[in-house]
Parts: sequence; structure tokens; C-alpha cells
Amino acid sequence: MKRTSDRTDLRAPAVRPGGAKADACAVAAAALLVLAAALIGTHLQNRYGTLRVGWPPLVGQWMPHLGPGTPAALAVAVAVVAYGPGVAARLPWRPLLLAVWGGALAWTWSLALVDGWQRGVAGRLTTRHEYLQVIDRFQDIPATLRDFHAHILIGAPENWPAHVAGHPPGATLTFVLLDRIGLGGGAWAGAFVVTAGTTAAVAVLVTVRRLAGEDLARRAAPFLVPAPAAVWTGTSADGWFAAVAAWALALLALAVTGRRPAWTGFGAGLLFGLTVYLSYGLTLIAVTAAAVLLLGFRRLRPLPYAAAGFLVVPVVFAALGFDWWEAYRLLVTRYYQGAGGVRPYGYWVWANLACTVLVVGPATVAGLRRGGAEPVRSGRAALLRDPVPRLVLLVGSALLALLVADLSGMSKAETERIWLPFALWLLPACALLPGPRGWLAGQAALALLLNHLVLTGW
Repeated sequence: MKRTSDRTDLRAPAVRPGGAKADACAVAAAALLVLAAALIGTHLQNRYGTLRVGWPPLVGQWMPHLGPGTPAALAVAVAVVAYGPGVAARLPWRPLLLAVWGGALAWTWSLALVDGWQRGVAGRLTTRHEYLQVIDRFQDIPATLRDFHAHILIGAPENWPAHVAGHPPGATLTFVLLDRIGLGGGAWAGAFVVTAGTTAAVAVLVTVRRLAGEDLARRAAPFLVPAPAAVWTGTSADGWFAAVAAWALALLALAVTGRRPAWTGFGAGLLFGLTVYLSYGLTLIAVTAAAVLLLGFRRLRPLPYAAAGFLVVPVVFAALGFDWWEAYRLLVTRYYQGAGGVRPYGYWVWANLACTVLVVGPATVAGLRRGGAEPVRSGRAALLRDPVPRLVLLVGSALLALLVADLSGMSKAETERIWLPFALWLLPACALLPGPRGWLAGQAALALLLNHLVLTGW
């Protein structure tokens, strides 16, 4: 077992083989939740039209189809199921990180191309609600930022499209800057989102290794490739947001477990600052950041550097004239002016969780079931000492953030993409499962079915 921190070794955990019946019951209950969301949602949408989604609980429409990405997706799925666990166990650590990123790239690209190049990649971020619609309005970036608030509400003159209004301007500026360096248009935007978004898998592995040990990170590695979440990582901008948040947490994990916290702490703070200027809802990533600090061996040393890094992005945006709090206040009003004011909270507060089941897959459900039993089995004293309880605490923090977002009422529908930054951190729970190949097959099968049967909104 390699050393995972500069202070102590984490003992390699034994994954308990029992509990197959309980795992099956958890997966069955999750499947029933999805079925209920689909049946009740279809009834509500057909009768009242208030859900504003085409295939409840997902944004999309029923459209069985094949595409140029189908053969590649099947090949990647077979390769990961057959060879993923063995490769993860034997490959040296750094090559393993590259292999996971390469696998995630191949999987996400192939799923996106099931819908074809134009519909699956080049056209995704050019629709009327998306960021590329307003690139020309950012010719003078400081002036546009000073005036950003005036176009958030639906009744405002030249109001922003839904996704532009619904996010801080850092989200749109991502694509403005791509355009400025010669990578304009939907094809480059889609390629950027897939390439950057899939690096989140590497960030998750780095974090798990630092905080819960290499053995659990290796067990989790294959599950970060064929996750159904890839359906929405390629190509929604939320895949990019998820990667930024994931690397912020990874750098923070390095800072709280390493000897030189200055650069990693500052880098973590810088990315956390960028994260909250990409999406208002990602302020909740602070819950998982708190768990990382709690699990760190040097919890306080990186904090001054992280705080300094965090201030950089807000100071820059404030200097350019953008007021985050005022924009968020206006966004809440805009949210209830649109679909958010029509979609029923009583349905989405639980149907959102059905969306999450489809994003993370049956293996994650079973892993979370095992993780939920771990604190009781291990006892309070082991929570911050033993690898499995430490992993459970990390995963549990992401689940808590997701539940807070759910209860807030500001996440009614579209959570298959909006919650990607939290859902990715649930996947390491799969490290607790014995017999990984069967579970990997289930993950890949769900993703393939979703992508081939439903034309998703992203």
C-alpha cells in the first residue's frame, strides 16, 4: 500500500462480500422510484402541462435511435466491464489516471455521437436557451458585466436567454473567451465541454486516494468511466462546471494532506471562486469542501492561502461592475417568472431524486446503501481514521449538498445536468461493492439505454 499522505498510512480496507440481498432491495426501490416518477409525471404533464419536460422525469423525448457513436459506445462498455477492474488493480497510479480520463473521453464522446455530430455535439450549445446565442453582446466585456443585471428578468429589454440569465457571467464568459482565441462556434464549445468535463473523473480519484487511500480509489476507478452521468457531461456546460468544482476539491485535498499547502491551497481557493461565478447553486460545494477539511491531516494550514485564492475572482468581477448578490436576487424572480414558477414542487422534490438515480446508476445506489450502514458498523471512533468511513463521509457530504439543493425549490427539473457536480462525488461509493463486473455492466447498460431510447435535452 502506497503512502497517501505525509503523516500517516491508511490501511487497505476489506470490502465485505455480504449484503447482496440488501443491495438488490435498494436497487429495486430506486427502480420503483424512477417508475413512479415516469408514470405520475406523464399523467401530470399530459393532463396539466405543468412539468415542462418531454419525458418525465428527464428533459427529453422518447426517440429510439442509433447513431455513429453506437459501435464505439458498445466497444467501450465491453472493454471497461471486461478489463476495467484488472487494469485498475495493476496499472501504476499515474498511468491509471490517464487511462481513466481516456476511458471517460471515449465513453462520453461515443454517447454524444449516438445523436450524430450536429445534434449531439455541434448544435447542443447553440439553441435559443444557450450561451452561444449572446457571444456578440460581449464585445465590450466590462460594459456588458456592468449591465448584466438589467437583462435578467423576463420583462427586461433584450433579456438574456434562460441559461445565461440563470448563471453568473463566468459561465457565458467561458465561451466568449473560447471565441476570442479562435475556437468559436458550437463544435469547439462542445469539444471543450467534453474534454474538460471528463477530467472530473481524475480529480475525484486524486481526492479519494488522498483522503481514503489508494485501494478504495482503485476500486472506484472503473466506475468513473461508464457512468450514465456521461450522457449529460457531453455536451452540457454543467460538465465543465463539474470539472472546475472537482479540481477545486482535489487541490484542497492535496493541500490538507501535503507538506506544501501554499500553492495547492491557493489554487483550490481560486477554483472555488471561479466555481461560484459559473453557477449560483455551486455555492453548496462548500458542504463537500468542509468534509475535505475535516478529513485532512493539516486542516488549518492551507486556509489562509485558500481564502486568498478565493477572493481573486469575486474581486475581479466586482471591479468590472458585476454584483453577484444582486444578480442572484433577480435570478430568483426570473426563475419564478418562467418554468420554475409553474413546475410543482410536490412532484419535483422527489422526482429530482429519480433523475439522480438515472444519472448515477444502480451500482451507486447499492454502494450508497452499503455506505449508509458503514458508520453504524464501524463506530464513531473509526469515522476519521479508517478508509471506508472516510470515503463514506466524503460521499455523504455530496449527498447532503444534493438534498439541500433539492429542498431549496430552486432545482425543479433539469437536475440530470444541474446536479452533475454533486452526482459525480456519489460514484466512489461503488468502491464498496464486491463483484464489480456485474455492477459495471449495469451502469453501462443503463447509460446505453438512456442514450439510445431518449433524445435528451443535453
